[in-house]
Amino acid sequence: MLDCTPQEIKERSGGKINPAKTCQPVGAMYAALGIHNCLPHSHGSQGCCSYHRMHLTRHFRDPIMASTSSFTEGACVFGGGANLKTAIKNVFAIYNPDIMAVHTTCLTETIGDDIPSILSSAEIPPGKLVIHANTPSYVGSHITGFANMTKGMVNYLAESSGEPKREQVNIIPGFLNPGDMREIKRLVRKMGIKLIMFPDTSGVVDSPMTGEYKMYPNGGATVEDIRDSGNSRLTLALGTFASADPANQLERKCKVPALTLKTPIGVKATDELLLALRNKFAREIPAELEEERGQLVDIMTDTHFHFHGKKVGIFGDPDVVIGLTEFVLSLGMQPVHVLTGTPGGAFEREVSAMLQEAGVKGRVKAEGDLFELHQYLKNEPVDLLLGTTYGKYIAKAEDIPLVRIGFPVLDRSVHSYLPVVGYKGAMRIIEMISNALLDRADRDASDEDFELVM
Repeated sequence: MLDCTPQEIKERSGGKINPAKTCQPVGAMYAALGIHNCLPHSHGSQGCCSYHRMHLTRHFRDPIMASTSSFTEGACVFGGGANLKTAIKNVFAIYNPDIMAVHTTCLTETIGDDIPSILSSAEIPPGKLVIHANTPSYVGSHITGFANMTKGMVNYLAESSGEPKREQVNIIPGFLNPGDMREIKRLVRKMGIKLIMFPDTSGVVDSPMTGEYKMYPNGGATVEDIRDSGNSRLTLALGTFASADPANQLERKCKVPALTLKTPIGVKATDELLLALRNKFAREIPAELEEERGQLVDIMTDTHFHFHGKKVGIFGDPDVVIGLTEFVLSLGMQPVHVLTGTPGGAFEREVSAMLQEAGVKGRVKAEGDLFELHQYLKNEPVDLLLGTTYGKYIAKAEDIPLVRIGFPVLDRSVHSYLPVVGYKGAMRIIEMISNALLDRADRDASDEDFELVM
């Protein structure tokens, strides 16, 4: 059934089978967790909120808190305004966050709730804040939802004092693990530059065990910092799909120049991040970071024979997949199948340009699904698969090593604490790829030895 020609694959257009993405509210909820003392709020049914919390909890292995408007049949008919107003009153009275971040679901988007109008007449206690983002589940993906909620932070919170811009940089990291956000902050601070990162989930979904439960952990970008982002000299959007829109909105609103870079995965993308900071802030790149880069290049040289000419399939979130594609090309590998579930022609154009420059013939697909990816792999097998937990069924069926990377990774732990960005993160990716390929080689060799003995 799955054996088909490339032409047959190209012609299949109706519906999706096992999409390589999830819905907008998951990304919006995750972005909201990146604000200090914030409670995300799902304006829709209890089932939606429960699924989104569960999905994030399974990936991060940390309890994800969020509230819901708890739609019933009445709200579906008459609108959810009364539910949201009651929810706002109860949340501040019972859970006492500093800020609520409301995101919509497909149900409330379909019935047409006007969230700004509802919020304008809601009872919000003095000193408390409510922001919102429209995140219909049937459009885009969780990456779109992350971008929309981050844009909502800019719309509601960012301000410009009108004074000369300060010597600080805004970093919009995109949908990354907290370990990645910590590593990006470390790189910027090593450059001696003050930064404001938002959203920032480090210290929130990777909070330590202290023996005392805290509903609002110590991490996250403060409201004051997000407000002050309008006074920065520069905004770096790390990833076109998750970060560019909020960065551009901040430029329009507060006249902070925006520069969009790739997610800093691998040598080239990390170099671009550090060089952008050096050029904009007249800072020297410290010897410590130069040493890390040299170590990475040394590792790439020492292990090049493991990777050269190996065919790879890559799938997942677009910004991460773009960074991974560029990195594996620098390792001498051939990414012959590159797929994301998030829609956007820019993904296909950017990845196709990379492959063309490297002289690699590959298939690139945006808004794809894992059924399509399985078809591609049957028609042209690969030596390695890079992607999320959902690729394990394909990997098992086709006997391909799988390196789990991206969101979600549900059947492994610790990954969210360890970065894949920066020079250190690139070393980790090389280790994971090397181990996967060598484990496969060792297993094949053992099988051959066994057959010879028999």
